[in-house]
Amino acid sequence: RSVNIVAFGNERDGFSEDNQQPTLIWSYLRRSALISQIESSLSASHVGNPVFTEYQTCVFGYVRLVVHDCPVWDIFDSDWYTSRSLIGGADIIVIKYSVNDKTSFQELKDSYVPMIKKALNHSSVPVIISAVGARRNGVPCTCPLCTSDRRSCVTTSEGVQLAKELGATYLELHTLNDFYIQKYFGGVLEYFMIQSLNQKSSEKMKKRKKTQKCHRVQPPQLEQPEKMPILKGEASHYNADLHNLLCCCQCADVAFYPEDLSTVVEAHKVILCSASHLFMLLFEVKSPADIRDASIVRTAQSLFAVEAGAPGGVPPCIPPVRVVVKDAVFCSCLPDILHFIYSGAFQWERLEEDIKKKLKDPEKTEHVLEKVKCILKTPGKLNTVKDCRSHQIKRLYNTSLRLFFNTPVLADVLFKIQGATVPAHRAVLVARCEVMAAMFNGNYLEANSILVPVYGVSKDTFLSFLEYLYTDSCCPASILQAMSLLICAEMYQVMRLQHICELYIITQLQSMPSRELASTSLSIVSLLKKAKFHNSDCLSTWLLHFIATNYLIFSQKPEFQDLSVEERNFVEMHRWPSNLYLKQLADYRNYVHSQKCHCTVM
Repeated sequence: RSVNIVAFGNERDGFSEDNQQPTLIWSYLRRSALISQIESSLSASHVGNPVFTEYQTCVFGYVRLVVHDCPVWDIFDSDWYTSRSLIGGADIIVIKYSVNDKTSFQELKDSYVPMIKKALNHSSVPVIISAVGARRNGVPCTCPLCTSDRRSCVTTSEGVQLAKELGATYLELHTLNDFYIQKYFGGVLEYFMIQSLNQKSSEKMKKRKKTQKCHRVQPPQLEQPEKMPILKGEASHYNADLHNLLCCCQCADVAFYPEDLSTVVEAHKVILCSASHLFMLLFEVKSPADIRDASIVRTAQSLFAVEAGAPGGVPPCIPPVRVVVKDAVFCSCLPDILHFIYSGAFQWERLEEDIKKKLKDPEKTEHVLEKVKCILKTPGKLNTVKDCRSHQIKRLYNTSLRLFFNTPVLADVLFKIQGATVPAHRAVLVARCEVMAAMFNGNYLEANSILVPVYGVSKDTFLSFLEYLYTDSCCPASILQAMSLLICAEMYQVMRLQHICELYIITQLQSMPSRELASTSLSIVSLLKKAKFHNSDCLSTWLLHFIATNYLIFSQKPEFQDLSVEERNFVEMHRWPSNLYLKQLADYRNYVHSQKCHCTVM
């Protein structure tokens, strides 16, 4: 017997100095008298950040308790397949947030609660919403990139309203002491544990009575179909791609020089403009009237000077635009600042440490950091930041680069496809796609051409492909569109996009009811052929298992005859229900028919 608990959210507020304080879940497991023998393991993402911690222990002396504690909501964006599986296997769900972090609460309410409701799909899994912390007001925001007012706290009424939306139990835990942890939170949690165990016990007894009800010859047992292969999503390497672009300096269209022109640092206008309004002003993407912030204008004029009559730094053989950095101290730290921006502009502490080591002068260090804060500043917001913490700064690119997707602003290449032209930026394409990197930097015609023709793919599919390169996300509208995008991803060797399309196709087919599967005009065999032809081995294997598992449906369709001999043999070997079961079922029906009593009068 076991109980599975899944906890989402971070109960620590953004202003807490103690990042090592125990979490709500760990505090309960450690303090509860009912818990014994705690074992924990950490699941990490590709960059080493914890995705969730798994605890295994015993409760009530003999019941196995498994807890998945997911402090980062990003799991719904980066690995929704895993997050959906966690919710699907949960007996109890706990949602935590800090009452002093209004921004995180708003993001939870707007973005993640709808995902949780969809994953629960009207199931009766109990949900506990825990509002943690004592409310404090008047704390100013300390992040140069923050666009919201975090001085207000999450009110009780807002928490209660959120609980109503989810049909959840609402708790306020003013502090993580023994009373709130053991008696208040622990009491509610243990109540739901007992309910879950009682429900499982009741279902088990019903099954046992059902099997003991009939002592005659039993019908053949239909075994579950074979488990189909599981596809795991590939971790994102979006920020790493853009950082590598800076390191290799391919397609650079801007060069920074000190006033004595002794050194040069190359960069890319589209990346800089995606991170900063100041660079938009510098490279004339926006005007001072658009910015409406005198401090940004003053900083741009005091720090940089664009060389008069400089070319735009576009492909064939046009040199990068030259920018003179007027501030010598700032210029000496420019490589570190660019690495910070290209890495996603979220590792503020590391930037501080690098500049301190380089300058070894507190006043100069503070001077440079203030300039960086102004570069990253949102127009119209007060720049009173004295301490920028990494967890308060959001990553820029997946939202900011979207501003330059399918727009001619700063574009240096045009794709000609189906009679239309699609603008793009070589820097983004080279960073995100190795095939395009070779195409634009090798001995190919495209390397010296602004207009690049595209064949073998539709305009809509190619736009979806470019959108993924710019934003690291894609939302196919249908299975057929996902297959077209998968083919395009295979053409340009973007493996992660190919895996995303595979997961989308699998998820859509798994959720399709049998009646819809039998009546649909979508050819699964055609999908199988395309998956094989375009080297999507995981998807083709899964589709074969899918056809075998739904044998009675697909064997009646004309497309079934299009399977090769090898594929037909595989499907027959793994078909469900099996031939053995059908034979046993026929024998049982004959037995039941022979045992029927006929009326002697009639």
